[in-house]
Amino acid sequence: MVSLDEARGYLRLDTEDDDELIDELLKTAVQLCTDIARCETKEEFGKSDLSRAAVLYALGYLYEHREEADHHSLVMTLRYLLSPLREGIL
Repeated sequence: MVSLDEARGYLRLDTEDDDELIDELLKTAVQLCTDIARCETKEEFGKSDLSRAAVLYALGYLYEHREEADHHSLVMTLRYLLSPLREGIL
C-alpha cells in the first residue's frame, strides 16, 4: 500500500537512517487503520484511496510523536477519517 520510499518522502526524510523505525511504524499504521476500518484483510482495506491517506496520517503522527504520542487522540481521528469504510459507504 505504501512503500518505504513513499513513507520516507511523506515524512520528508532525505536519509535512510530511520528506515527500520519507519518500517515498523508503517506496519503499525497499516494494522491500526485496518482494525479501525473493520476490514477483514489488508487487501480489502487497500481498495480505497482513503485507506492510503489514513495510513500516511497515522505514520506521520506516530513518527512525529514517537516519544509522547496520544494514542487515544490518534484513534479518534482515524475513526473519523475512516468512518466511510467503517460504515460500508465506500
